[in-house]
Amino acid sequence: MTATTAPPRHIVLTGATGQIASLMVRHLTPHHRLTLTSRTPRRTLRWPGIRHLACDYDDMASIVDAFRGADALFVVTNDPTRPEHDRNIVRAAVEVSVSHIVKLSAAAVRDGAAHDLITEWQRTNEDRIKSSGIPWTMIQPRSFMSHALAWAPSIRSSGTTHALHPHSRNACIAPEDVAEVSARVLGDARHHSHSYQVTGPQALSAHEQSAVLAEVLGRPLTCRELSREEAHLTHARKYSPVMADALIASTERQLAGAKADVTDTVERLTGRPATTFAQWATRHKHRFEGERRPPRSAEPCPANGGVAGTPRLRCG
Repeated sequence: MTATTAPPRHIVLTGATGQIASLMVRHLTPHHRLTLTSRTPRRTLRWPGIRHLACDYDDMASIVDAFRGADALFVVTNDPTRPEHDRNIVRAAVEVSVSHIVKLSAAAVRDGAAHDLITEWQRTNEDRIKSSGIPWTMIQPRSFMSHALAWAPSIRSSGTTHALHPHSRNACIAPEDVAEVSARVLGDARHHSHSYQVTGPQALSAHEQSAVLAEVLGRPLTCRELSREEAHLTHARKYSPVMADALIASTERQLAGAKADVTDTVERLTGRPATTFAQWATRHKHRFEGERRPPRSAEPCPANGGVAGTPRLRCG
């Protein structure tokens, strides 16, 4: 059973302003009734016939109202400093008797050596859902290829990219593949109690990604190695010090080879090979060149080029 052949359902997607939920819409509509929730409304992400609610995750009544009548729920949580949001989401799902939860997690939860704040937060969230009594499926991606979009300004201005440990490899995945896998398993009992680690078809370093981008853009690029201090400062401009520490720890694990393994999950669940970085970069070439993007393309999530970790502080 695929996302397009399943019986119509009411599906709630949290994290509506992030890239995965918004990419899932094209796979789920018009076959299902969709409700998209986010902490703040965004007009640019509205689609005809789809309900989009601003949801206060501090307010149980707000969440219950958004989830009411849902057959399946896609959960994206994005702030390890607000664990009450994660608790409230699961409590609300239990209260309204959601039939299936699909959780966007991180591949790092499988790494016994990963004990940073973000990975432990994801593990806690997985355990909470697993103990809720609601059938569940975990989607555990590696770092998103879209992290490379953080290089776009420096590519345009100076022909450079940058990374801490630029020769360490990550089996990064196209967000579009994560979205399709997530859409296909939603509401499908065959995927209950399964955790799927999803990766791209090849582990690449920031240096190798830069070479691919140079080929796609038709211009030379130089990949500059950041010092640990420079990388930490880059993260600290966006996140708290403890989160910056977690992202650096994630990068160190990548240097040790913890993120280079490749899975065939995308092909097994979608029937097609996973997107290569060259294919993804070609599809998003206009974004590196600073051209106007096509309508309804996904917004880039926060990331720092080449440094391990996934959007919304999800270490991959």
